Amino acid sequence: MPSNIQKITFGNGCFWCTEAIFQSLKGVLSVTSGYMGGHVDNPTYKDVCTGTTGHAEVIALEYDADVLSLDELLLVFFKTHNPTTLNRQGNDVGTQYRSAIFYTTDEQKAAAEVMIKTLTDEKVFDSPIVTEIIPASEFYKAEAYHQNYFNDNPGQSYCAFVIQPKLNKFAKEFTDKIKPELL
Repeated sequence: MPSNIQKITFGNGCFWCTEAIFQSLKGVLSVTSGYMGGHVDNPTYKDVCTGTTGHAEVIALEYDADVLSLDELLLVFFKTHNPTTLNRQGNDVGTQYRSAIFYTTDEQKAAAEVMIKTLTDEKVFDSPIVTEIIPASEFYKAEAYHQNYFNDNPGQSYCAFVIQPKLNKFAKEFTDKIKPELL
């Protein structure tokens, strides 16, 4: 059993897409889709989709920091979504799709700030990064049908036309970080 288990929560667009990416990373032990950052208790997907609860669609990660460093995890986060668009990822528009890092430690906050500065200084993106770096708040697990969505629904058109291309792009850039059984 890993001894250096850490937790962090990311908001980086549709959790169906982001869950599939992070599930494939070496060192990631669990990925749970849910909602964070809002002002309504126990929101449902239907509630969050209205954009009125303040929640973001998020993935809560548990990872082995001895296998996958926080910096590596943050780099995957930034490189697998567009952190320069406010409240939007592709065709998904609304505050529930905002780019956010919900940190649980001061180390995570500092690492996220350094990563943003580095990516900005290196001009990795054409526009400024708008990712929020905020303390983790109450996490609400999404409904069961949202969990493990890509793996459970590979024939669904959204999976084939939206998620699979993102996974293919991810695999090209981060081949050395993918769990060997998925290669």
